[in-house]
Amino acid sequence: MKNYFDIDISKYAVNKYFRVLRPASLNFPKDNAVMFVTEKYMNRAERLETVKNCLVFWPENIDIPESISLKHAVVPVEKPRSAYANFFLNNNIHNLPLPSEYEVINGAYIEMGAVIGKNCVIFPDVYIGKDVVIGNDVYIASGVKLVGSVSIGDHVVIRDNTVIGADGLTTSRDDNGEAITIPQFGGVSIEDDVQIGANVVIARGAIDDTRIGRGSKIDSSCFISHNVSIGEDTFIVGETIMFGSSSTGKQVLISGNSTIRDSVHIGDKAVVGMGAVVVKDVPENSVVKGNPAK
Repeated sequence: MKNYFDIDISKYAVNKYFRVLRPASLNFPKDNAVMFVTEKYMNRAERLETVKNCLVFWPENIDIPESISLKHAVVPVEKPRSAYANFFLNNNIHNLPLPSEYEVINGAYIEMGAVIGKNCVIFPDVYIGKDVVIGNDVYIASGVKLVGSVSIGDHVVIRDNTVIGADGLTTSRDDNGEAITIPQFGGVSIEDDVQIGANVVIARGAIDDTRIGRGSKIDSSCFISHNVSIGEDTFIVGETIMFGSSSTGKQVLISGNSTIRDSVHIGDKAVVGMGAVVVKDVPENSVVKGNPAK
């Protein structure tokens, strides 16, 4: 597991003496991590029992189970997500990608450490970061930027001026209403046989990876926000926006200029009509359209 920082948690919890080294989510908890639990996802809190030595910001109006308090430093707060954001602000943690030594190959800028498979076509004016891993037979058109931790499978096509691995807009507010930026630590995972159009932005995950499933096709000028998970063989038509932590099942069709609200799931083989604004989960094998989508 990668260590991003090294913070003594004794200032957050009395009689607790260990260090936290990374962020983690309730989906994939890790030892020695900083985490937060909200009332909405309290049903996942039992997953904390599978790890140890975490700093956990917890809703102050909900009792803390002894099985969790004994293993972790649990801090009751009014707003757990804001307290999580303040943890990074107070400890001066930003995790912005930094430039590294690179070489220029056929006009493309490739940082030392990047892994590139066989028979790849990479045009001039591409930038590939040191933490990028690219499979075989991948086509990357001019102007593409791959930054941070990006994993790309085989037979993937990425067209001009697309950016993969940019930070999403993950923010909170302090007691005065001032914005607090929550650093992004996840990456982007793109499976085999994916095609991505021009001028697409795919944001890296806030903690866990943004995922594009095998065989999916993303049209030009789409925005895929942090933590989105796109199922296999899904088609997303141009100018669609998928907000943070939204997801699809397999073989979904999302027509052009649609908006998918954060945390909404679209079931297998569902169809979203052109221009739809989807604000609640869509059952599999169904068709929805309109604003709000019905």
